[in-house]
Amino acid sequence: MAKFQRHVFTCINDREPGDPRGCCGAVGGHEVAAAFKRKLHERGLKRIVRANKAGCLDQCHLGPTVVVYPEGVWYGPVTPADVDEIIEEHVIGGRPVERLVIPDHRLTGRDPASAEPAGG
Repeated sequence: MAKFQRHVFTCINDREPGDPRGCCGAVGGHEVAAAFKRKLHERGLKRIVRANKAGCLDQCHLGPTVVVYPEGVWYGPVTPADVDEIIEEHVIGGRPVERLVIPDHRLTGRDPASAEPAGG
C-alpha cells in the first residue's frame, strides 16, 4: 500500500454554547470537513489525499481551521466555498492559498527551539 500524499485536517471541535474561546464546529467546521471529503472523492483523490476530522486544533479564534500536511500549512477561517480552491491550488497544484493562510505569528503553538522549559 502507498502512503497518502497529503492529509487535510479540519477542526470540528464543539464546546458548550457561550464558551469564550468559541469553537470550529459551531462556525461551520462540520460542513467544511464534509465538503473536503466529498470533493476529494469527486476528484478521484480518495486514498491519495486523506480528509481527516480533527478535535481541537487550538486555533479557535481563527476557525474553522484546516491544516494540510506534510507541508503544515494552516488555513482559517475556511468556509465550504473555499474548499475547491484549496484542493485545486494547494492539494493538486502545490501552491498554498495565500488569502486563507494563517501566518505563523498568529498560531498558538510554540517553537521548540525558542521555547522556555516546562514550568519556566
